[in-house]
Amino acid sequence: MDENERSEPRGHRSLWSLALLLSLSLLTGCMVGPNFRRPETPVPAEWAGPVPKASPEAASAAEKELTSWWTVFEDQTLTSLIERAVQSNLDLKLAEARIQQARASRGISASFLGPTVDAAGSYSRNQLPGSSLDEDSKGPLTSQYQAGFDASWELDIFGGIRRSIESADANIQVAVENRRDVLVTLTAEVARNYIDLRAFQQRIAIAQKNLQAQEHSAKLTRQRFEFGFVSGLDVANAEAQVATTAAVIPLLEAQARQSIYNLSDLLGLDPAALVEELSPAFSIPVAPPSVPVGVPSDLLRRRPDIRSAEAGIHSATAQIGVATADLFPKFFLFGSGGYQAVKFSSWFEPAGLFWSIGPSVSWPVFDMGRIRSNIEVQKILTEQSVIVYRQTVLVALQETENALIASAKEQEHREALVDAVAANRKAVDLALKLYTEGLTDFLNVLQAQRALFVTEDALVQSNGTVSTNLVALYKALGGGWGMEEEGEDKTLRDREASGPTPVAQR
Repeated sequence: MDENERSEPRGHRSLWSLALLLSLSLLTGCMVGPNFRRPETPVPAEWAGPVPKASPEAASAAEKELTSWWTVFEDQTLTSLIERAVQSNLDLKLAEARIQQARASRGISASFLGPTVDAAGSYSRNQLPGSSLDEDSKGPLTSQYQAGFDASWELDIFGGIRRSIESADANIQVAVENRRDVLVTLTAEVARNYIDLRAFQQRIAIAQKNLQAQEHSAKLTRQRFEFGFVSGLDVANAEAQVATTAAVIPLLEAQARQSIYNLSDLLGLDPAALVEELSPAFSIPVAPPSVPVGVPSDLLRRRPDIRSAEAGIHSATAQIGVATADLFPKFFLFGSGGYQAVKFSSWFEPAGLFWSIGPSVSWPVFDMGRIRSNIEVQKILTEQSVIVYRQTVLVALQETENALIASAKEQEHREALVDAVAANRKAVDLALKLYTEGLTDFLNVLQAQRALFVTEDALVQSNGTVSTNLVALYKALGGGWGMEEEGEDKTLRDREASGPTPVAQR
């Protein structure tokens, strides 16, 4: 073996040693740009509004109750509707698809850490030129066979690629938290529409009951008119009140049906799909007033919109590092190799082997400030993300305080209406008794019946509002998504394992 042949293996070893050295520098190299730090946002130590008192048992089970808060209503139909909505709601499916998109994008970013290899093969038939002295002469025909590969590897010395992966990881977290936020909104919307439906049904029942009582009074008035005890004005007033009450019922029926249609939409169904199931009237679901509110700082870890905004800051911060890495040189390892021959039979013989390998470096020397301007853009985007985060925290605090005060004051409102309904019922009974005995005119009966209908209808609305306010409070607290990692994304992982979800299913 001659000296040249012995020198090639040493050249190989030198190049591979260089690759190993650069790889180690990749693993231990720095990452330019700032590291993410959770923003410090001061929040009050206590709530300003009245906080529902929770029993020790309720406080110890606070997280579990917030996870599936709708179960405190003890309404099987509501629980079933929410479970079906989680399985089939189209907004939730869209949010899940965006998580898959974010994860796929992360795979693209991670792929730049490794080498890229392109294989190619070609065959060509060539006609060479003939002699210039003989116009009829032709050159020889030649063939060329070639197969090989080209490889390149950017060594992430300054961490630009790793920063892009960090940003992609944060974007995955943004998508996950956005899905949780959709889940919180979905469960609250299903509960709110269901409570509205039951409230409309109860209001219809109240209107029908008052209508029957008013029809009875109108009949009694007509009889007294026939005997000459009252004037025709009393009959007209009685019939007008009957017609007025009857006119309310169709509007309530329309609103009840629209609530059913809204629920069908939330479940990803046709509008009329739930009409048969939900048309029978049932009472308004009532939850206990004790809610595990916790302290304001709990919102920072519990509300998915706040967690999403925080992940958005992380992603934007990592992009500063991606942009900063462009200021520094980029190091590459490149290589190519293959076989080339003029005959197919000698294509892969050792004589046809060719290869090349070596490092390269590129460094932007002058770019009219493009890189530094991009760094400044990323810094400003990060500042905007911090502003969005702080704004989200303030909105969360406001929503919770609004829900707390609304829930407490509606309880007081409801208690007053209970007393008003009881008093108005006594007034109606007394007015009818006096009227039949001829001791008072029909106007008192009319006013008493009208007041009873108004307060009974208001009481039903207040019962519904008490429940919807509790739903709003649970939503403001960030309830409705699993607190444990193993349980919260089980449905999503199951769907990913079973393949893509169809665009729509009916």
